[in-house]
Amino acid sequence: MASTTAAATGGGARGKTAVQGVKAADLPVRKGEDPWSEAELAEVRAGLEEQVGRLRAEIAMAESELAERLSDSVEGAGDDPTDSGAKAYQREHDLALAYNTRDLLAQSERAIKRMDAGTYGVCESCGQAIGKARVQAFPRATLCVQCKQREERR
Repeated sequence: MASTTAAATGGGARGKTAVQGVKAADLPVRKGEDPWSEAELAEVRAGLEEQVGRLRAEIAMAESELAERLSDSVEGAGDDPTDSGAKAYQREHDLALAYNTRDLLAQSERAIKRMDAGTYGVCESCGQAIGKARVQAFPRATLCVQCKQREERR
């Protein structure tokens, strides 16, 4: 709770929006939407920072487990081909999950950097406002609904 308060008031390490001169009200919104309040932006930022911490912990745990498995040279000795295949599948699955987690971490960190730069909520394709409701629902969004739909049709 203290981090949310610090971010909302612009104090502490998490109050970067005010420290860097970017005010919540300066962030773009779509026509008809209310401007961002410092509390709303602080809430979104706190959620992203919480995700960053959780994702980093997940990555560290996955890397530790993978390193442990790879360092055990006798694991799987004497397994039949089905067991070996199942273990290989599980390793590939774990690697894919770790890759996805790293991607989510990068997206979350990028969203925080965009907040600091004052470009949070700006569509990277058309340069228009993404929409406050969309960004609140999906804080890592970098495209407005129209541009995202266009991208998915390709």
